[in-house]
Amino acid sequence: MTSPRDVARRSLGALILGAALGVASVAGASDPTAPGYVLQLERAYGPPSQQGFGSAVFHETLGRDQALDAAALAAYRRFVGPLWDRFGEAAWMAPWREVYRRPAGARHDVVAELGRIDDADARNSVPMVLDVVEDAAAARSALSVAFDDPAVTELRVFNLGDGQAMSGLLVAGRRAATGEAVMLVFLMD
Repeated sequence: MTSPRDVARRSLGALILGAALGVASVAGASDPTAPGYVLQLERAYGPPSQQGFGSAVFHETLGRDQALDAAALAAYRRFVGPLWDRFGEAAWMAPWREVYRRPAGARHDVVAELGRIDDADARNSVPMVLDVVEDAAAARSALSVAFDDPAVTELRVFNLGDGQAMSGLLVAGRRAATGEAVMLVFLMD
């Protein structure tokens, strides 16, 4: 299991390597005008990023005709960044599949919902998202604020990875009244 310290060390190593190679930073910045629930989720899991490792939060407004799964896939691709082309789309898409969809009228409790995922690959990533973060209580609270609000009309969870060593989850939620979508991408080895 990868510890948060290992994640930080790898992220720092990627930034140092990028600087040495003259590559611009691949980590995004928080949008200070984003809703509070997005900023809280970013504090727990990180702002938008193209690190392709660790976690990041993406937020956007979708049109009525835009599907949440397409937005989730686009966020996944942005997160993986240049590695998408390096390893090929087939590698990144092999593990991609929906592993949970909140049923209409179901109680909104994302932490419990993640805990009930029965897909074997995805289930292995759940403790990493819920428990192996710097402040697990704050992370769980951020998840709840972002995904359990009654305004969230759609919640979907996807399995992801590189088809070999890396695996993870993408949690996507949509607020139909505003079109806001938030995606938490989590990918580890």
